Amino acid sequence: MGKNVYSSETKWAVVKAKMAGELTTNEIMEKYGIKNKSQIATWVR
Repeated sequence: MGKNVYSSETKWAVVKAKMAGELTTNEIMEKYGIKNKSQIATWVR
C-alpha cells in the first residue's frame, strides 16, 4: 500500500475549511479525496 502525497495547497485548503467550519470532516474527506480522518486532525494541529 503506497502513501498518498497531498500538495501544500490541498493541505492549506483543508485546514482553512475545517477551521472556518465551512465543511464537516466527512465533507472534506469526500471533496479532497482524503481517506483518513486522522490526517485532517494532524494538519489542523
